[in-house]
Amino acid sequence: MTKIILVAGASGNLGGRICREIIKRGGRVRAAVRHSADPEKNQALIKMGVELIEVDYNNASEIEYACKDVNCVVSALAGLSEVIVGLQKRLLDASVSAGVPRFIPSDFCTDYTKLVAGENRNFDLRRQFRDLLDSSSIKACSIFNGAFADILKYNTPVLNLKDKSISFWGDRQDWKLDFTTMDETAAFTAEAALDDQVPRALHIASFQVSPSKIHEIVREVTGKEFKLQQLSSLRDFAESIQKLRAAYPAGGA
Repeated sequence: MTKIILVAGASGNLGGRICREIIKRGGRVRAAVRHSADPEKNQALIKMGVELIEVDYNNASEIEYACKDVNCVVSALAGLSEVIVGLQKRLLDASVSAGVPRFIPSDFCTDYTKLVAGENRNFDLRRQFRDLLDSSSIKACSIFNGAFADILKYNTPVLNLKDKSISFWGDRQDWKLDFTTMDETAAFTAEAALDDQVPRALHIASFQVSPSKIHEIVREVTGKEFKLQQLSSLRDFAESIQKLRAAYPAGGA
């Protein structure tokens, strides 16, 4: 029997990729889209072969209706507390009420369960929802993919092509970081959505690389010398995060 996978956040960058990969593997995809969703994005999903169901995410019965006969719910929703905790909780409750056996939350990051609580807002929100998820009757699988490899194109501290710099904190220039492309994250998520035996945590990585290795690769590829620099100590970095959290308690920084 063909499995039906409900994807929330299907019109997003990652969500659309997940839909495509599930269909490629022979699964049926149902997307729960808002009544106000972009018609062009909806048409792109329909053309892909996705079944659309419009829902009001504040209406429990509408969400539950979308979850009927579904084998797994995949959340690719993105946002702050009102989405990661609030909206996902409504989606979780509807999934349980509809008898959905499995749920994949919108984690898609490094494994925050091994990190200290209170130091990263985004991880804390996912940790908060994880507690709600694990207290429910549904079977869950979190995808931990490290960082999206795509960020290496956007002049972040770890690789800034504009400033020709590669940065690290503390003495971590040789500390390997996990990176996974969005396409491969979507492919693994599709496999997990269609597999009833996946573990609670699925750790994946397209590659692992340290700042010093990035420095070496960039020099080899471009023929240019990039600056490998320490931005601050880990303690100073943690203190700056705490100051930002205090200044912007609702997010935005």
